[in-house]
Amino acid sequence: MKNKLAVLIPALNEELNIREVIQGVRKAITGEIVVIDDASSDSTARVARQAGAKVLPLLLRLGAWGAMRTGIRYASQHRFEIAVTMDADGQHLPDAICELIEPLISNLADVVVGSCTERGSIPRKLSWLFFRKMTGLNVRDLTSGFRAYNAAAIAALMTADTALLDYQDIGVLLALNKAGFRILEVPVRMCPRSSGHSRVFSSWWDVFRYLIFTLILCFAKVDMPAVPGYRSEIG
Repeated sequence: MKNKLAVLIPALNEELNIREVIQGVRKAITGEIVVIDDASSDSTARVARQAGAKVLPLLLRLGAWGAMRTGIRYASQHRFEIAVTMDADGQHLPDAICELIEPLISNLADVVVGSCTERGSIPRKLSWLFFRKMTGLNVRDLTSGFRAYNAAAIAALMTADTALLDYQDIGVLLALNKAGFRILEVPVRMCPRSSGHSRVFSSWWDVFRYLIFTLILCFAKVDMPAVPGYRSEIG
């Protein structure tokens, strides 16, 4: 028997934000809330359990994509029809989940990206434009982690190739586009972080490393085999 919806929330030292995020999701939708605790050094896991979420604790820190892929594996093993991914810092608004999953329910897309281009600084918008040109992906907000995947896309993200992706944003979209999945972008609102700072862009070295790695992904095009019966409809 399939379960309908899982909301996957990777979290690293987000004890100040995670309770409010979980409560917001619970008010917005009916489904299982899964927090993947990426070896936090604070009380993130305990607070998430107290708030009623299923917690998947990691003994070693795997990073954003490693933690996310752990949640996606959980969704695959428990046969969820839809998996929504969102941040634990309060930037993604739970009220937008229904808008995110509607194209999947209506079979208009296999993957939906929640887009908020207004949050981008000029350098970020320029990088989005650059990577769109390089990849051919017609997604304006390439770095949004607020996404929804149907069962077929969930299964595709469990292939061995995706285990090598260091970042969850452009690399994942490249892999799914290569496999012929229909990717749709819907506009959503986002908020500034409730507290703390970005885990990926915490220093200029992290930014430089991200750009170099993403460039390599773009050149490689993520050599993922096509999935029969799927046609890309990105828009």
